[in-house]
Amino acid sequence: MSSSRPRIHVINPNSNEAVTRAVADALEALRFADGPEIVCSTLHDGPPGIETQADVESVTLPLRRLVESDNSSDAFVIACYSDPGLHLCREGTRRPVFGIAECAVLTALARGDRFGVIAIAQKSIRRHARYLRQMSLIDRLAGERPLDVSVAESASEGTLARMVETGRALVEEDGADVVIMGCAGMARHRRPLEDALGVPVIDPTQAAVAIAIGTVQAGL
Repeated sequence: MSSSRPRIHVINPNSNEAVTRAVADALEALRFADGPEIVCSTLHDGPPGIETQADVESVTLPLRRLVESDNSSDAFVIACYSDPGLHLCREGTRRPVFGIAECAVLTALARGDRFGVIAIAQKSIRRHARYLRQMSLIDRLAGERPLDVSVAESASEGTLARMVETGRALVEEDGADVVIMGCAGMARHRRPLEDALGVPVIDPTQAAVAIAIGTVQAGL
């Protein structure tokens, strides 16, 4: 544990540095004078994107080792919407570890009654639904719709138009009054997407780091 300014370590468990940069840029809004230091890093042993269950499983032990070896951080955020290795990492440290999917859902429930999720791909949806059932929150899901893009493509400027189209379907057809961006790589699109949809849009990494800030600032 650090003895002065608290430190929050945000870990991108895929090896794509562009995603890490997008996450770091989105977190600028949460950096403030005398606030916690927010450090973003890339798990270089990870796959280019966490897109399958095999990808999820492949990073769990490397994440655990990284958390255990980091003695200078006061809290950790796993910046992948599948929350890979979340419980394994929590088992390996007494410091708080936050998963961005869990935090995004909890934040969405504080903003509206039913939420929708924009997924990167169809194959992600079953995995996300299983997680919501484990959280006993599947009944609050209005719907989840895929973009059918890669993690890398989700961070590109050209993806916004497809996100707006998908988000409108979640709001107008599925009845979502809050929309969650279901991939950390989408971080750059939150504000323009919210402007286009007219409902709250949750960036999961921002949601998790906001909770982490409250935790370390309060000394919990």
